[in-house]
Amino acid sequence: MHRVSSKHRVNHSASEMFDLVADVERYPEFVPLCSALKVRQRMAKPDGTEVLVADMTVSFKLVKESFTSRVTLDRANLKILVEYLQGPFRNLENRWTFEPKGEGVCDVGFFLAYEFKSRMLAMLMGSMFDAAFARFSTAFEKRADAIYGRPKLAPT
Repeated sequence: MHRVSSKHRVNHSASEMFDLVADVERYPEFVPLCSALKVRQRMAKPDGTEVLVADMTVSFKLVKESFTSRVTLDRANLKILVEYLQGPFRNLENRWTFEPKGEGVCDVGFFLAYEFKSRMLAMLMGSMFDAAFARFSTAFEKRADAIYGRPKLAPT
């Protein structure tokens, strides 16, 4: 199983970054490889979390694959969990955490583990997936700068 994990400090608040990652419908505008995303279902749970069921299509050159996942948005704890439901993977798990580190600053944690069902698809898309996921934090940080404005640097 392939695993990608990172923690990156950004000059945006934890709630801003949570909102940005939770806005899954916008992913085709800026997320590497994401060519389409459709939310099938949205439910508020009694524990205060929101659960989405979404179909995401990833494309690279001539390869196009779609998969369905359940996304749990836990705003109170600033966590997002993505669980695989169906598609070309044997397993897929994605977790995001947002830790406040001061006014307008947070650490964004990203974890992804995945394994394709097909060995041929793994050979075609595996290294490309790793490269794309490695660029995720940069893509989200650039999106935050575009949405919330570029943070002002403190004078030196």
